[in-house]
Amino acid sequence: MSSKNGGPSAPVLLRRDPYEVLSVTKDSTDQEIKTAYRKLALKYHPDKNANNPEAAELFKEVAYSYTILSDPEKRRQYDAAGFEALDAEGMDMEIDLSNLGTVNTVFAALFSKLGVPIKTTISANVLEEALNGTVTVRPLPVGSSVHGKVEKQCAHFFGVTISEEQAQAGIVVRVTSAAQSKFKLLYFEQDANGGYGLALQEDSEKTGKVTSAGMYFLHFQVYRLDSTVNALAMAKDPEAAFFKRLEGLQPCEVSELKPGTHIFAVYGDNFFKPASYTIEALCVKSYEETTEKLMDIEAQILRKRNELRQFESEYRKALARFQEVTNRYNQEKQSVDELLKQRDSIHSAFTVVRTLSTGNASNLSNGSTSKTSADEARGESPVEDGGSDGKDKSSRKRWFNLNLKGSDKKLG
Repeated sequence: MSSKNGGPSAPVLLRRDPYEVLSVTKDSTDQEIKTAYRKLALKYHPDKNANNPEAAELFKEVAYSYTILSDPEKRRQYDAAGFEALDAEGMDMEIDLSNLGTVNTVFAALFSKLGVPIKTTISANVLEEALNGTVTVRPLPVGSSVHGKVEKQCAHFFGVTISEEQAQAGIVVRVTSAAQSKFKLLYFEQDANGGYGLALQEDSEKTGKVTSAGMYFLHFQVYRLDSTVNALAMAKDPEAAFFKRLEGLQPCEVSELKPGTHIFAVYGDNFFKPASYTIEALCVKSYEETTEKLMDIEAQILRKRNELRQFESEYRKALARFQEVTNRYNQEKQSVDELLKQRDSIHSAFTVVRTLSTGNASNLSNGSTSKTSADEARGESPVEDGGSDGKDKSSRKRWFNLNLKGSDKKLG
């Protein structure tokens, strides 16, 4: 689960210090960075600056800076070695649907259907109404579910009130869509001005025959899998798709809820039509076994991610060696084929016709042919050679008679 709700990553050429862009210091807390980002994102949001290209670029720069500073690992890398330590191609890509033309929306929808991960922003109108506290909040009792249909780039808000006992046990809020609609599950924190500020967002993912999104407040660290992380790097290197698959695990910034009322929302993220959904709030007190399984599987996945990081290095070395010996194999095969070809060529050079001069070869050939023809004539034309023919005939006769006598004895 992540609190990122910015626009497209800023171009690499915009190399302003992220701390300077967000007007925060290196000692600023995560909450201070988040608050600064919210204000600037709303200020420069394309919805509010449709005819201001400069504001659009500033919005990208703000979103890009927040992408760095909101991620502990990226922030650490930047603090240690600046932009060079970051893989710009692996930064999350997000687009603002409310500011897209029809043609661009069609392309975005096409890429989404093809399985290309596209992160989308939340409409500035929705965020601003939430901050102003002017949204309609419907009650969602723990242990119940609500069905609804939300228009694109709009949100339905729900208030989940939990007791002390339920807060200690843990709360899960899940949204599913049997129609496989695309949506976002949002969690808002109470703002100092009485409104609600976006704290977490979870994009729907296809799971079986439905799309779903969930937030788990279980007193232990739960992770979400962001499929857009390193998407471009994986596209360039298919081998990386497997090894980078678990790199998208990101820890939820909120692992537990306090007693009281908490605000959640379902945001319509479909490109052309409303999103139908079912939202439910559950206390995990009656799901203790399932909760333990989740805690165990989260730990296993984290261990597997570390194992894959080590295994990738081994695999790359082995693959490089395999490619090396494969190239050697192809070279040796080509060399052997060439040597045998030369050998055959040399063997075929041992021939009378090719080594003698044309005249001598012709005479020898004629003489040999005459002799061979004469011998063949004797064997094939017995009329021309009586002696030979008579000898052959008598031999055949004696041999024939012997066979007959033998046959007669056998018959007798």
